[in-house]
Amino acid sequence: MTRHFTAAAPLRCLVACIVAGALAVAGCSAGTGPQPHGGGSAQVALKFQVKGDAGGHGKPKTLTCDPAGGNQPAAATACSVLLKLKKNPFAPIAKEMNCPMLLRSNKKILVTGTWFGATVHRLVVDGGCDIALFDSLNKIGLTS
Repeated sequence: MTRHFTAAAPLRCLVACIVAGALAVAGCSAGTGPQPHGGGSAQVALKFQVKGDAGGHGKPKTLTCDPAGGNQPAAATACSVLLKLKKNPFAPIAKEMNCPMLLRSNKKILVTGTWFGATVHRLVVDGGCDIALFDSLNKIGLTS
């Protein structure tokens, strides 16, 4: 008995392998990173201490998310803003990152606590690679 192979057989195998690989990657990434309200118990508990300019004179602000709480005014709104940020906004800046050497003020925000199980201890400055993160924290009223 002789088998005849068509050109479609290797192509079908290739397509099946690509689909299987894509499904495996999608399955591995499912459920990772922050999940906004209703996606399980979010483990966000942060303390913010503002330093520089007029900041640093008040007591630190605290914020917990899902459920929203802490002494941060409008905690629910603050959580909404923070949960829309990238996967780990408080991760250290990569050493190979090129940052602009620009400081807009001498304000700094020391952020400590936990972000979805990861320990946070990060100084966010008003400039350089932190500009976008500082602006996001400013939107929730930390520097005012």
